[in-house]
Amino acid sequence: MGKPARPASAFAQRTVVPVLIAISASHMLNDIVQSLIPAIYPIVKEKFTLSFTQVGIITLCFQMTASILQPFVGRFTDKRPQPYSLMVGMCFTLAGILALWGAGSFTALLLSVMLVGMGSSIFHPEASRIAHAASGGKRGLAQSVFQLGGNFGSSMGPLLAALIVVPFGLHSLGWFAVIPLIGIFVLQRVGTWYKRSSAIRARRPAKMVVPHGIPRSTVRRSIVILLVLIFSKQFYLASMSSYYTFYLMGKFGLSVRDAQIHLFIFLFAAAIGTLIGGPIGDRYGRKYVIWFSILGSAPFTLLLPHADLMWTGILSAIVGLILSSAFSAILVYAQELVPGKVGMVSGLFFGFAFGMAGIGSALLGALADHTNIAFVFQICSFLPLIGLAAAFLPRVHERYLHPEQAKS
Repeated sequence: MGKPARPASAFAQRTVVPVLIAISASHMLNDIVQSLIPAIYPIVKEKFTLSFTQVGIITLCFQMTASILQPFVGRFTDKRPQPYSLMVGMCFTLAGILALWGAGSFTALLLSVMLVGMGSSIFHPEASRIAHAASGGKRGLAQSVFQLGGNFGSSMGPLLAALIVVPFGLHSLGWFAVIPLIGIFVLQRVGTWYKRSSAIRARRPAKMVVPHGIPRSTVRRSIVILLVLIFSKQFYLASMSSYYTFYLMGKFGLSVRDAQIHLFIFLFAAAIGTLIGGPIGDRYGRKYVIWFSILGSAPFTLLLPHADLMWTGILSAIVGLILSSAFSAILVYAQELVPGKVGMVSGLFFGFAFGMAGIGSALLGALADHTNIAFVFQICSFLPLIGLAAAFLPRVHERYLHPEQAKS
């Protein structure tokens, strides 16, 4: 038996907690701005007299801009790491929120959200790589901490919209420009650390991991299965993030403010679930987390359209908690399937997730226009059953160890 491959550097053997916290905080700031877009849908729908289809088109433009570029950005930075590209992405986000602040037409709204989407497409692949570099081998934990910031930021959007945008109007969006400005400062420090660390200079994929020995055909099939699971997850989340407030307002007569608070509870539960999924996957195997997260939420999604207001809030929180625990496990699992291409894999899965959310929102909006929001939620309740496909995934994490893990 040959000598195990040596880790890329001694630096990679320890978890750099301050960097993980910083990259998670910047993810939170980035996603606060992103989450403001669906959070203000009830307001812009009334102001610009939009249909549900047009609301879906806003999400489609935002998510497609955020998704299409990500695999290409990730592939480019795999070959040529760009420590300060995260600052560039945050500058696009800043430009987007300023454009949204001054938007006076539906077309201007679309252009504004596309700028925010471009910022996201630049931010996520390289940010995921930095989390990977700072993980010290605890990749599930690192991705969960990184995702926690994003999900917590996503949950804050509806709450901030309820407390600030609803009472003060769309012109109050200008106040949120301070968020990406803070993000630019944080990411400058992170970029400096990344540039100085040996994680860039010593990054040689052939020496970083022990070859897992899985046939290419199995790897391709597994990637397809993971993307199918992302599809089911993101379509359901699209129904919640874009139309949950309309569902609550239509079925239970809630005000915009109260509906936004319910959306915040769902997204906050999703943030907690994100933090839980990664470490559990590190310890017990990512396949089990993926299986439980997608399929395990099905009983609760099936019950939700038939529940009263109290149980709707409880069930939505449970769904957010369980369903969101999958993404970190799916992403790290895919990175292990295709070692040495962290940026490209991260860009592919983040991009696909955003793309599915955008397409899902547009299709569900058109469906709502032809039927009603309640029917949309009934249809979406069956999506987590697609989690049965996880049974066909190989047990990569349990059978094939990375050198960092082999020493433990």
